[in-house]
Amino acid sequence: MLSKSQQRLLLALQKRKEREERGMFIIEGEKFVRDAGSLVEFTFTDRDTTIYREVISTEAPQGTAAVARVPEWTMEDLASRPTIVVLDGVQDPGNVGTVLRACLGFEASLLLVESAEVTNPKTVRSSASAILRVPWKTVSRDEAPALLASFDRPVFRLELKQGAVTPEEISPKHRILIAGNEGKGIKLQVNGTSVMIPHNPTLESLNVAMATSIVLYELCRISKS
Repeated sequence: MLSKSQQRLLLALQKRKEREERGMFIIEGEKFVRDAGSLVEFTFTDRDTTIYREVISTEAPQGTAAVARVPEWTMEDLASRPTIVVLDGVQDPGNVGTVLRACLGFEASLLLVESAEVTNPKTVRSSASAILRVPWKTVSRDEAPALLASFDRPVFRLELKQGAVTPEEISPKHRILIAGNEGKGIKLQVNGTSVMIPHNPTLESLNVAMATSIVLYELCRISKS
């Protein structure tokens, strides 16, 4: 059985403030726990605590769960990937988690500006453990322009604008890709080349996670061709 202090921690980690202050979050599923490796503080199942259902986010629990430390990434880690994705104001946790998975699949890192919290249970679940393997950091809107400039890479803005290029026309091997909120678009005051994904005109727009994934796939394919 878990100790009282461990159970109090599980309840505390239901709150964003506590996750941020403690640098810990809850992960679910045996594979996820294995992937976390040395980041795991302790594991538990429904046999170890009476509050299991209160602290697990899935409707069909996957047996083993754990408290893990949040990975710590540096700006050098982010710069080690060919593409740095910037999510500007993307509030849906599922979209952020899906973008993390795309970053893992297509050699990118992630910078978040006023977007959904990465350790939100929905983000964690939809990331399918990519949260542990993709370099990511959160930065304030005020800090973002100078930080992006410090990477010294061409910037591409995922937006539907006249004169926008397609992903196949992006040639630099190292780049920054900014994607914004579906309703409000990109708000960052950062100049760059607009990039768009041609699609059936009867479709108003692509989901931000879907669009980002498509661009990352194309960039990865071009780099390997």
